[in-house]
Order: sequence, then structure tokens, then C-alpha cells
Amino acid sequence: QVQLVESGGGLVQAGDSLRLSCTASERSFSSYAVGWFRQAPGKEREFVAANNWSGGYAHYADSVKGRFTISRDNAKNTVYLQMNSLKFEDTAVYYCAAQLYGSGWSDRSVYMYWGQGTQVTVSS
Repeated sequence: QVQLVESGGGLVQAGDSLRLSCTASERSFSSYAVGWFRQAPGKEREFVAANNWSGGYAHYADSVKGRFTISRDNAKNTVYLQMNSLKFEDTAVYYCAAQLYGSGWSDRSVYMYWGQGTQVTVSS
């Protein structure tokens, strides 16, 4: 069982930056692909970004391309989501999730483990 803990959320203004972290409880975390999802009030959880176990491949939702960057430090069991040029519509609870398959990046059903989420609020 891999436990994931997100951190780094907060209240920022439009145009600001935030870096989210997702830290795992297991050293085997380096074997997992990791995705970031978000859920705004009244909306379904949606895919944001994902990378493979090494961090050498990344995939992004069109809505965040060019603004968000996913990266990882396997020595620290941590995956990061750098969010720049934040917009009001980025406001949501952000979740990280882990999967072993390294495919189906935007498909929530392939992710085996989920964190509890961290709130990101962007004021306009």
C-alpha cells in the first residue's frame, strides 16, 4: 500500500505561481508513474499532468500546457507540480495518484493509489 501526501496548496492571485508536492511513503514509489488531477466544486475530477517512473516522459492536459510542469525526485519519493501563470479557473482541489502501468495517463481508473488532496485557490 502506497500512501501519498500532497502539500503546497494555498491562496494566490491570478498570475502567481505555486509548487505542489506529492510525497510517498514507500521507496518503491520510483517504480510508479504519477499523475496530478484536480476537482473544482460541482465538477468531475479531471486530469492535469502525469509522468512516467523516471520522469523522462510527461503528458499534460491542454488547459495547462506551457504553464504547468511535472517533475520528480525519486531519491526523495516526491513528485512536483510547478504551476505558473495561475488563472482563476485553476482553482480546485489537486490530487496526486500513482499507477504501475505507465499508460492511460488521463484515465482515473488506472491509478491505484490516491492522496487526500490539497486546495489551490486563485483569486481573480
